[in-house]
Amino acid sequence: MKLVKLIANLGYGSRKDVAQLFRSGRITDADGEVLYADDVVAYETIRVDDEPLDPPPGLVLMMNKPLGVTCSRKDPGRVVYDLLPPRYNVRSPVLSSVGRLDRDTSGLLLFTDDGALLHRIISPKAQVTKVYEATLAEDLRGDEGALFASGTLMLETEKEPLAPAVLDVLGPRHARLTVTEGRYHQVRRMFAAVGNHVEALQRISVGGLRLGALPLGEWRPLAADEVALIFQAG
Repeated sequence: MKLVKLIANLGYGSRKDVAQLFRSGRITDADGEVLYADDVVAYETIRVDDEPLDPPPGLVLMMNKPLGVTCSRKDPGRVVYDLLPPRYNVRSPVLSSVGRLDRDTSGLLLFTDDGALLHRIISPKAQVTKVYEATLAEDLRGDEGALFASGTLMLETEKEPLAPAVLDVLGPRHARLTVTEGRYHQVRRMFAAVGNHVEALQRISVGGLRLGALPLGEWRPLAADEVALIFQAG
């Protein structure tokens, strides 16, 4: 792929804009030598305004999603894409969130521009585990774990029971829930089905990939070995 198209696809501007970057000498190699549009150079050596290029297509990001933002491009309020550099929103191929976290849920959110990988992660066949920590309005009764693990729990308006889920009690009103599905507001609806209400909810892992110490509202790209963790048991 020609350098102009490559850099334009990363969101640095239209092809005309990128051509102007070349003419202005703002695209160089790692040693500061000015590059030209027809040069053939290694991706990792290219610099724009002395900064390395953004990761190439095949990008996977993890974000610690804060409360109050939605996983949408059309919501009139604040959206998760506002937390990324503006050029990430005009990359080609498009960078999309892998599933969603609702406005009132924080924690681990993935993004990728690899459509095949996105569908592999969210496919029911993959049974990728998602782990949430919930703060509840009422004390746990004690029978929730057995019901969630039974594979018989039916949510309102659903036609199929939920797959078995694992509940770990962390305190009278604090629990960790591991699920393999991604139904609409699933965790909140599960606790509602047993007469409780989720007051705070955070996703802490997807597969074997953990949120860790990533600050709230921050994001970072994942290395290949970290992407592989998504498909490992949590």
